[in-house]
Amino acid sequence: MMMNEEMVKAALKNVYDPEIGLNVVDLGLIYNVAIADDGKRVDIDMTLTTPACPAGPQIIEQAKQEVQNLKDIHPELEEVNINLVWTPFWNPSMMSQEARDELGFY
Repeated sequence: MMMNEEMVKAALKNVYDPEIGLNVVDLGLIYNVAIADDGKRVDIDMTLTTPACPAGPQIIEQAKQEVQNLKDIHPELEEVNINLVWTPFWNPSMMSQEARDELGFY
């Protein structure tokens, strides 16, 4: 089976914002996943909850590593790119319903 967006997002669910305690997918920080060159390259557009996020570098590196770990089942994977974007600027409405419930946003 060829790698797809759902597989990448499943890997990214292992990446938690240490300050909030929720994964980056449910927080709504993953804006786009593009798989190119027959699965050789994965490009991810993601953001952080704030530009001043002290855990930002750690979150980005962990996201890259989790997707690179897909190479174990997708040996064709050669490159993972994390593109940090600020548009649109993140806000709590981008979280999954589960994340909003967890944090008390109703």
